[in-house]
Amino acid sequence: MKSNTKRIIALLLVIAAVAAPLAAQAKKYPTKAIEVTCLFGPGSAADLIARKFSDLAQGYLGQPLPVVNRTGGGQAIGYNYVKNQRPDGYNVIWTSNGIFTAYYQGNIDFKHEAFTHIAQVSYEPVSIAVKYDAPWKTVKEFMDYIKANPGKVRIGNSGAGTFTHLTAAALENEAGSRVVHVPFGKGLAFASLLGGQIEATIQLPSEVEGQYKAKQVRILAVTGADRVESMPDVPTLKESGYPLELILWRGLAVPKGTPADVVQTLVEATRKVVESQEFKAFAKTVAIIPSFKTGSEFQAFLDQDDKTNAVLMKQTGTSNR
Repeated sequence: MKSNTKRIIALLLVIAAVAAPLAAQAKKYPTKAIEVTCLFGPGSAADLIARKFSDLAQGYLGQPLPVVNRTGGGQAIGYNYVKNQRPDGYNVIWTSNGIFTAYYQGNIDFKHEAFTHIAQVSYEPVSIAVKYDAPWKTVKEFMDYIKANPGKVRIGNSGAGTFTHLTAAALENEAGSRVVHVPFGKGLAFASLLGGQIEATIQLPSEVEGQYKAKQVRILAVTGADRVESMPDVPTLKESGYPLELILWRGLAVPKGTPADVVQTLVEATRKVVESQEFKAFAKTVAIIPSFKTGSEFQAFLDQDDKTNAVLMKQTGTSNR
């Protein structure tokens, strides 16, 4: 009798040992809300895209993804916060080229390798705009003019060290001549362009679309790999003979050390969102281009973008490294 009792107890212990991990596996990630840190304030482009992404991702992950705006410190507050969270997949950051700017300006003391990057979600090229009645009809004509007039061509941008400023610096390199960089906000840049105080301005397509359609400005080129849907007659720089592809990308990252299965769950949910018709329709309303990139492809892209930003920020005097 005692022997049977011992056998039964032993059998129950074996069953319990097997059942415990099975029960744990049943509670697959995610089991609670996933917090998304946005580095810019409510109503910003980053915020709007992050919130739309989060709404759609909830349908694939089965948990809410509340967006929390952690602004300030030249993006340092948000990046530092997420970097220091537990690497369990419940804190993600809505990131972009801004991580390079934050590092090279000295706002954070770590580079993009401090995170595991889930995927790129979208990108925006910038546009090179001149007055509609300007003498340059193509970007080549404009670049030739820059080369022939070193230090005389004034190009507006959205601020020192910004993506638009670095784009103008890249154009300098292609032209083999220097320009005068003039930092503006969006509205002032257009007023100065139309008033003849600057020869060109670098802006996001969404910022210049109204003036483009009203034939106040001519867009000589856009900087992405593809033409912008709302400006189908505007060529890319590559089409125009310049081997440049400069984009403002956006995506998701988690703290380094996040388990591989958790990362893969987020990768697949991100893929489904980016490929969904609802996200594609939303993208048109905010003039972004859905673009899914992950794994080694995304990592190689980040490494190259880091090198590009390092060179351009040093060239423009906006790097503190």
